[in-house]
Amino acid sequence: MHLPPIEPLYMLSGLCVGFLVGLTGVGGGSLMTPILVLIFKIHPATAVGTDLLYAAATKSAGTLVHGLKGSVDWRITLRLAAGSVPAATLTLILLHRYGMDTPRAGHLIQVVLGAALLVTAVALIFRPQLAAFAARHRRAPGEARTLLLTMLTGAVLGVLVSLTSVGAGAIGVTVLLLLYPALSTVRIVGSDVAHAVPLTLLAGAGHWLLGSIDWSMLLSLLCGSLPGIVAGSLLSSRAPERLLRVLLAATLTLVGVRLVLS
Repeated sequence: MHLPPIEPLYMLSGLCVGFLVGLTGVGGGSLMTPILVLIFKIHPATAVGTDLLYAAATKSAGTLVHGLKGSVDWRITLRLAAGSVPAATLTLILLHRYGMDTPRAGHLIQVVLGAALLVTAVALIFRPQLAAFAARHRRAPGEARTLLLTMLTGAVLGVLVSLTSVGAGAIGVTVLLLLYPALSTVRIVGSDVAHAVPLTLLAGAGHWLLGSIDWSMLLSLLCGSLPGIVAGSLLSSRAPERLLRVLLAATLTLVGVRLVLS
């Protein structure tokens, strides 16, 4: 069995996105899926399916690092998964039932993707203020309410990620900051990254069964993104974090509006 050919343009896109993910911590789906849809004119379902397996591979490496550092709260990860896994499964069943390759399905995925990018941009801009608010109000809500809201957050992420491959990063972290104000940001990010692995694997496997994976494109993206993530991570401590966050949010807003209106 021979490997599919490496496409230089996909590899370059993977390198750029991987570098930005390593630099800023923003989920690759927020950047990669719009590039595939708007620039390479890939069908939204194929772009989402391929990006999900791409995300599963990259986030597995991130989870390993966070796990070794002890910065994963597995209780939160399991609570999120208890909501996201059933929701993702149901979303994939509905996609299978109503078809993914039709123009109507493609348009729906594109509109939901655009809306998810706009929410991600808002989450990016206001995350420091939300983190400061959570730090000032460290009294967490009741345990039962926190459990229910965490599972509900997981369910929303399960639907969003299965439809668009976006949401497990910036949106998930922002909500967890409010639900677990006494927890350090590092542990919240680590828990969110760990939760993204089974979610993106499940959703990616579902898209694989539905036939919406481009394996040649996936290999090319990974060949570029893995060294890009390493390079971005090494330079992240020197990057102007606030400026990067604002530029990313502005880019996601423009792309989100373009996807919703097109």
